[in-house]
Amino acid sequence: MAKVHIERAHGLGLDAARRLAQRWTEVARAKLEMECAYAQGEAGDVVRFKRSGAAGELRVDGERFVLDAKLGLLLSPFKGRIEQEIAGNLDRLLAEGDPLQAFDAALARRAEAKKDKEKEEDKQKKGRA
Repeated sequence: MAKVHIERAHGLGLDAARRLAQRWTEVARAKLEMECAYAQGEAGDVVRFKRSGAAGELRVDGERFVLDAKLGLLLSPFKGRIEQEIAGNLDRLLAEGDPLQAFDAALARRAEAKKDKEKEEDKQKKGRA
């Protein structure tokens, strides 16, 4: 089993970090089909997540995000890529003035790109028929 550990300091404060973690939890449930349990604490929050092939937790406080996950046998060979993707996404969000708005904007761009790709594939299929 491969382990992923990502830790990033932030200057958001607890309330803004909490909102970002809550939004990530919503998306993880809907788009990644993860089971998530969100526990809010006085000094920080913990999101426990699980799906086939991966499980872990995201800890959030007023100063940092800490993600620890274990990857199952099938995902373990992709540890480097998974870790790089998560860290890169988090770094890009934290570089923004409003990470929550940037997160939602990135989701919208991905949805639009997916629609465009599907339209192009439909055109190609119709052209072959």
